[in-house]
Amino acid sequence: MLRALVLAAGYGTRLRPLTDELPKPLLPVLGRPLLLRTLDALVDVGCEAAAINLHHLADAIAAAVGDEHRGMRIVYSREEPILGTGGAFVPLREFFAGCATALLVNGDSLCAWPLGELLERHRRGRGAAATLLLAGRPDPEHFGGGIGIDRAGRVRAIRREPRFGPVARRRVYAGAYALDPALLARLPEDFSDSMRDLFEPYLAAGGRIDALVTWKPWHDLGTPRRYLDAMLELTARASDGDDGSWRNDEAQVASDAELRRAVVERGVRIDTGAVVEESLLLPEAIVESGARLRRVVLGPRVELASRSVWSDVMLTRARDGEELLPGTRREGELLVTPLGS
Repeated sequence: MLRALVLAAGYGTRLRPLTDELPKPLLPVLGRPLLLRTLDALVDVGCEAAAINLHHLADAIAAAVGDEHRGMRIVYSREEPILGTGGAFVPLREFFAGCATALLVNGDSLCAWPLGELLERHRRGRGAAATLLLAGRPDPEHFGGGIGIDRAGRVRAIRREPRFGPVARRRVYAGAYALDPALLARLPEDFSDSMRDLFEPYLAAGGRIDALVTWKPWHDLGTPRRYLDAMLELTARASDGDDGSWRNDEAQVASDAELRRAVVERGVRIDTGAVVEESLLLPEAIVESGARLRRVVLGPRVELASRSVWSDVMLTRARDGEELLPGTRREGELLVTPLGS
């Protein structure tokens, strides 16, 4: 029996204020919520049931997913307060009892999840209690130094130090792992981080953890810029026109509007003479006539005035009395946030 935990409780802090109204696991990815793509991958490897932990905007996630997904049973673990990537397992120990293998998958990562390969690597591992999925393409220096592995793919360091053996290379943790559920007994009863509080002490005690490095596309969607860049890369492979853009069937685009490498989600309206370049337009946004956008993330239901010009920003709706985040400014009914790094 195979079961999984999908992490979906976080605030998506680096994507605020977008994630103040749209939880990160429900971010649209070419017409479908990110979380549903993750659940598809679990169904495809024969997962019998998946637990989803919830906290921030919990009801929105539960409403979008429901009690089953393509025949896979869904259960919810509501956390108050948030329990962390390790602590999320604690209320679910009974859920995982009797499983030969448990999967954990981040609900807010975008990956062509090679979960079948991960499970196979774990099952043929030589005594490894867990097998981490690592991404080969990103630069580990942009992700805290990454995970250190030896030439055989055995994990030797979770952080830069301490090391538990020779480190031949470093790769970025891709947001998924398989593990023996017996390992969960090592977790403390309250908040914990699976890397710091479970895997690193296990390595220090002489335990074995393996890794599978994937070269499939993987994206961390943690900032507006990374979200935009990930969507543009996907669009380059899924473009439905000569302009290198992707548009939802329910979008309305004027015949003389210009799109260049744009992602246009459900219900978006782009009026006559508008120019949208290398931008992501989220559901029900409106771009009025003559407006020009370049490298913009346009939030849900945002309306841009005619002939307005925007570049290198995320635009979301302002709300009365809302405290502005560092780097974000208010212009009329809009919150303007630099794309960042």
